[in-house]
Amino acid sequence: MAFEDLYREVILKHFKKPQNFGPVADEDAAAEDENPTCGDHFKLLVVLAAGRISKIRFDGRGCAISTSSCSMMTERVLGKTVAEARAMISEFLGMVQGKCDPADEHLGDLAVLKSVRDFPVRVKCAALCWQALSKALDKLA
Repeated sequence: MAFEDLYREVILKHFKKPQNFGPVADEDAAAEDENPTCGDHFKLLVVLAAGRISKIRFDGRGCAISTSSCSMMTERVLGKTVAEARAMISEFLGMVQGKCDPADEHLGDLAVLKSVRDFPVRVKCAALCWQALSKALDKLA
């Protein structure tokens, strides 16, 4: 399977059926971010238990890239400590901004978003929920 086909398949899967989508009533922290250029807007809700992210959900609207990135992000950070989640934020943002090239297996499906670095207008789409996660984790400190 060509990379472009894998990219399309993964993005569409998470866009059509996003994981961890919808509200959480008992969040420990919540944060929002938006892309005023295109209207994407997401709210991220995080619940901690025993120092780990025990629940993470997102709500809002966005394009295929931003929605898929949110869906994949919630899957990857679930069960992680705050420090581990912060490291993933740094790694992912560095990847889409073209500052680093992490091992694909470490990021799982998120590695398909590496190609957005070639389209600067799409970097904000992919990064939107990660920036919201960073804001939410700041509230937990």
